[in-house]
Amino acid sequence: MSPVSKKIKIANNMVKQICTHSNSFHADEALAVYMLRLLPEYSDAKVVRSRDPAMWEDSDIVVDVSGKYDGIKFFDHHQREFYETFSENYKTKLSSAGLVFKHFGRDIISSILTGNASMDSNKLDILYERVYKNFVEAIDANDNGINCYDVKGTDIEPKFIDKSITIPAVISNMNPDWNDDCSPEKFDENFFMASKFIGDIFFRLVKRYGDSWLPAKDLVEQAIKNRLEVDPSGKIILFDQFCPWKEHLYAVEKELGIENQIQFVLFQDSGKTWRVSTVPVSSTSFEFRKGLPEELRGLRDDELSEKSGVPGCVFIHAAGFIGGAKSKDAVLKLAKMSL
Repeated sequence: MSPVSKKIKIANNMVKQICTHSNSFHADEALAVYMLRLLPEYSDAKVVRSRDPAMWEDSDIVVDVSGKYDGIKFFDHHQREFYETFSENYKTKLSSAGLVFKHFGRDIISSILTGNASMDSNKLDILYERVYKNFVEAIDANDNGINCYDVKGTDIEPKFIDKSITIPAVISNMNPDWNDDCSPEKFDENFFMASKFIGDIFFRLVKRYGDSWLPAKDLVEQAIKNRLEVDPSGKIILFDQFCPWKEHLYAVEKELGIENQIQFVLFQDSGKTWRVSTVPVSSTSFEFRKGLPEELRGLRDDELSEKSGVPGCVFIHAAGFIGGAKSKDAVLKLAKMSL
């Protein structure tokens, strides 16, 4: 073998190879492959799709095929004895996407947020849990045939059909039709299209969590620490601009041992007016800890200003969970009045 041939052979041997199964594809392996290629060691990896055991052995990592799971090379979930979950806090059985994220998730997140210099291990753990809970777990559940709701023995009729607009359904519909070109080459072409589609959604989600959602926690912590400067009751917090505060508020309250104490949140909205928001009993609840005054609900502008005695009011929602005014002083007065 010539020196040039030797160099080419060595170079080729250094290229990592990812293998998943051929023919019809699903959202879980489409996402798993995309996530793996976010890792530096697999960024230039060759991706092959095969059910040939010889091809599995020749690959560096094998996902969603082989009937093996070892957390090192093989990441399949179809074997009968497989019951792996993300952690003891979850009951959803993992798919190939969940397996890849469980083992490589922190590194995958770090590779997406390379420019985030403030990403310490604690924040990385927060994102690792959040991304799984809010995105990857649903992919796992769908692939394993797990319903979001336990509806056994009921006759619940859906108000509409949304099956075709879920991400797994969109991915499934990217498979070639039975009466179209069903060659291996066409399946591969469509698989890579599907992998990019779901991967780009995943990438943007992680990016937004890391660059927008997580930094908001620092603002919430500071607002809660400064709450006595806003009102001696300590039940009102103030932001100079809006940020996603709800989930962070519950977490910070728990960390500080002051659960359920914050009643109202004041912030300036994008239109430069001010809002006073109640605090829901949970981040997804419509029930609030304490509402705005019932006698003012549904009123607007001059009528609201006159009845409340607070100049510059804009509105209070009929349900009493949020109100608006033209100044910070006005929303602060509405919050104090509510207390």
